[in-house]
Order: sequence, then C-alpha cells, then structure tokens
Amino acid sequence: MPARCEKIFFFVVHPVLFHIGPILIPAYGVMAALGVLLALGLALRTARTTGVNPNQLWNLCIVALFAAIAGSRLVLVVLNWTIVRSHPAWLLSLAMIHHPLLAAIGSCIALAVAAPFALYQRMPLRDTADALAAPLALGLCFEQIGSLMEGSGFGTPSSAPWAVTYTNPLAARWSGAPLYLAVHPVQAYMALAFLSVAVVLYPATKRRCQRGDVAGLWLLLVAVAVYFTEFWRDREGRGSLLGGRVDGPQMVAIVFVFAGALLLWQRGVQPADRLDPGRKQAPGEPHV
Repeated sequence: MPARCEKIFFFVVHPVLFHIGPILIPAYGVMAALGVLLALGLALRTARTTGVNPNQLWNLCIVALFAAIAGSRLVLVVLNWTIVRSHPAWLLSLAMIHHPLLAAIGSCIALAVAAPFALYQRMPLRDTADALAAPLALGLCFEQIGSLMEGSGFGTPSSAPWAVTYTNPLAARWSGAPLYLAVHPVQAYMALAFLSVAVVLYPATKRRCQRGDVAGLWLLLVAVAVYFTEFWRDREGRGSLLGGRVDGPQMVAIVFVFAGALLLWQRGVQPADRLDPGRKQAPGEPHV
C-alpha cells in the first residue's frame, strides 16, 4: 500500500483524537458525543412532525442516555470486581473501555428505562418511536465512526485496498483490536448503512400512513444492515448460534425483522395522516 494511504488510514483509526497536556481525548468519546448532539437536534424536529412534545422527548433521550452509560459501566465494574479490588486505579480507565457486548447491555438498559419513563409521562409510544427512528440512526452512524477510530468491534482480516491496520497499543488495550493486521473497516460499513437509514427515514417521518410505520421501517433496515455486515466482523465475544451459522447480533437482527413486520402490519390503529399533532387527548383515550 502506498505510504500516503497508510498515513490516511493511520489517522482514521487512531484511538486518540488529541492531547490536552497529560489528558487524552479519545476519538470514540468525541464522535459519540457529536452523534448524540446531532441526534438530539434532529429529534426536536421529528418530534414536532409526529406530534410528540419536544420537551418530553428531550427528557426521554437524556434519561435513556445516562441510564445506558451508567448501567453499562456498572456492569463492567461488577464483571471485573476482582481486578477493581486489587487495582482501584483501574476505575479511572472505565470510560476508555469499549466492547460490542457493553454496547448491547447499554442499549437494553436504555430501553428498559425509557419505556416506563414514556408511559409515566403519558407519551404516545408509536409516535415517540417514529420520532426517534431517524435521530437514532444518525447517532449510531457517528458512534460507529468512533468505534472505527478506536478499534471496537473490529473486522475480519482483509487484503482489500481499503483495509485498515491498527498500530496504536491503546487500540488493543481499550478495545482488544489486533495490532499490525489488516482488517475490514466494518465499522465504516455500518456507519454508511446507518447514515443511509437516517436519510431514508427522515422524509418518511413526514409521509407515514400509520403510527409506528417509521419505527417498523427502522427495525427492518437496521436488521438487514446488521445481519450482512456481521459477515465481515470478527466474532470474538459475539456468541455463536445454530452451529456457528449466525452470531448474537445476527439473531437479534432476525428478531428485529419480525418486530418491524409486526409494527408495519397494524390493524385498528388510527392513520397518522388523520391525526392533528396539536389536538389534546381526550380523557380516557388510550396512548398508542
């Protein structure tokens, strides 16, 4: 590979964005934070389109985000309690450690907290899910870019011209990425897929026929993206099912397909184009 390409890829996959004195600013944290900000901004627009209270949706996103971060870090401490007791300073590096399993745990915790919160706030669940679909895809796009730079969820060995090689020891320390081995930039594949999903879903939010249509489409598109990109992702720590034919994320993708189809195949739900976003809900009217 030409030296110029090596320098370009070295910059892209470097886990540290820059230094402030002795403080390291991780690339993953910066990209994830940027994704959160852009997603929140987009959510305020889609909330108005779907008739959801923007303030309530903002609070829902913040609560779910902090629950995911705190919950996943707590799980990490519990699983490594022996190390924590022997080396308490290890806690200082908690924010730097990333793994696909931690991301899955954080997502489950966020959903477990967000659903009761939305019910408590009497938010219409299908409209809320529709409002969150495009912003969530946009946020995940930037999260995957951060994962590429740090080495989390790395790909399988590759000889392709666009393969990336991790050379910084922090990539191996924080994410377990292999050093000096050319691998598929599968995180970039996923980032492009999530960006495409966001581009498709944002206008679809304005043209939905029924409540839940956009959320159902999100589930289907994300399922396809996850299922096929997993063939280029290293399966370490991702589980193996059906005799190794599929891994854990691919099985989740299959579940997403059925869930998305169920949302799109609705009966007895008031069409979204007949709804007045500014209409106040009548007493006793169910939230759907």
